[in-house]
Amino acid sequence: MKRKLTKILSGALAAMLLAGCGSAFDDGSSSSTTGTTNSSSGAEAGTAASSGGEAASAGEAGSVSPAGNIIRIPEADEFPTVDCQKDSAYYVVPLNIYDRLIECETVDGQATLVPGLAESWDVSEDGLVYTFHLRDDVTFHNGEKFEADDVVYTIDRMMNPETQAVNTDFFSMIKGAMDRFDGKADSVEGVKALDEHTVEITLDAPFAPFLANLATPSCSIYNREATEAAGDKFGIDPELTIGSGPFKMKDWVLNDKITLVRNDDYFKGAPSLDGIELIQVPDEQTQKLMYENGELDIVDLSSFISQLDFFLENDQYKDNIVRGTEAGTYFYLFNQAMAPMDDVRVRKAVQMSIDRQTILEQLYRGEGVVVNSFIPNGFAGSYEAEEIPYDPEAAKALLAEAGYADGCDIELYQKTEDSDAMALNQVVQSMLEQVGFHVTIKQMDDAAYTASRKEGEIGLQRAVWWADYNDPDNFLYTFFSAKNTKVRSTNHTDQKVFDLLDAGRVETDNEKRMEMYKEADTALVQEDAAFVPLFQMNHIVAVQDWVEGFSISWNGWTDVSYYNVSVKQ
Repeated sequence: MKRKLTKILSGALAAMLLAGCGSAFDDGSSSSTTGTTNSSSGAEAGTAASSGGEAASAGEAGSVSPAGNIIRIPEADEFPTVDCQKDSAYYVVPLNIYDRLIECETVDGQATLVPGLAESWDVSEDGLVYTFHLRDDVTFHNGEKFEADDVVYTIDRMMNPETQAVNTDFFSMIKGAMDRFDGKADSVEGVKALDEHTVEITLDAPFAPFLANLATPSCSIYNREATEAAGDKFGIDPELTIGSGPFKMKDWVLNDKITLVRNDDYFKGAPSLDGIELIQVPDEQTQKLMYENGELDIVDLSSFISQLDFFLENDQYKDNIVRGTEAGTYFYLFNQAMAPMDDVRVRKAVQMSIDRQTILEQLYRGEGVVVNSFIPNGFAGSYEAEEIPYDPEAAKALLAEAGYADGCDIELYQKTEDSDAMALNQVVQSMLEQVGFHVTIKQMDDAAYTASRKEGEIGLQRAVWWADYNDPDNFLYTFFSAKNTKVRSTNHTDQKVFDLLDAGRVETDNEKRMEMYKEADTALVQEDAAFVPLFQMNHIVAVQDWVEGFSISWNGWTDVSYYNVSVKQ
């Protein structure tokens, strides 16, 4: 999962709301949460509509781009590399210069797998063997024809220990992949080129999310000849970083910008844009001013939140805001091995003590929806889950039934530097204390927190998870499988859930699989009270009048492909 900032709450707003927390939540008059139905994961308006007037402080430019046929996007941080086998945080360049065997796109509001470099595929009845039929009209940026050997090379390079890749999990289920990674083999046994345009991939065991898994940026396909020739400079030197995507790397000036240019030979047809400039602008106020002056075309407000109020409260920009529901959720995780959270009645009391709708409206401007499931709306396997009620009186009764009529002590764990978690935790602390909990917020530095969580020793924690691939396995198995329950500090023990999640990985009937995940998710929320689902947030982007075709991606990365974007000339 790509780590990113999605904080809607500014520091000043947080201080104001928290100062008024007593009056906001003490009298019990806050509205109850409302259930949510499946909503689209696509953009609210699809694209940003033209305002019909002058672009923000862009002089007489009107709705025509002052920079010509390019898109200029700010980036707060310098990228370590654009080799997505070696980086899991920055995907905007990989999504635009590489292709994958399968792509995941938003179709009719739903994340949908579509052909990419593979025009079709077959899966054996036992779910072990995948045969991909590759396009024969694809060329890499260096003019080399795309062939099956490039797929074999890409997978082997990822698992080669000398590569020191960070995203090996995406290929680890392939037969022999871990032997290659552990230095026990010279190649990945389960990948074979049957001919120039056919690849056969055999898995160690059935893994139903495999196709969705292949659509992640980390599974981008590289050209053997160019990548081997580039050596350690691949992903760093623009001239040596070769893909097959709609754009090519032209230039990379450190602490200044990365320039991509149109690939006229792209197999789907050349993009309408001449290029993309990714400009280093670490200061959020500077980004705002550059946008106002027409020097930036797109600003991701979900990542740079100090200027969010300015854009959302300014009528001049009301037609320039694009929203889309993120493929991710905010939630609280219980550690069921630590008292008093080892008692399901206490966990259910916590669930019913948190007024999630009021928190969403007052801390996050209502920019999202309250959820009652771990599976995001608009995501594969999403369903209309039963509502978790906000009911402090019922919570008090449950605490008394559990033997805590006089209240009980609990700790909320968080990383010291996580101001977003602190703002939420302080409000939740106030709500829980009204029911009878005595809450302490325990802060830990990043290293200590991560180490303790891995050992299963972190207590009640606020967490956020964004999708790597469009399958409920990416959410439920990650946190509540028998394999992961300790390292995620959930210490969940429900064997029924373990069995459902294991079975979901090998079931080849997709309809049956989704029913398994629904059953597991319902058990986790309603029966086991294993976590408190909170919100699914909006992804908010400011787009200039002259930008056309921009939409929020289905995924949880914030980064998008600009293949379908154009500018008015």
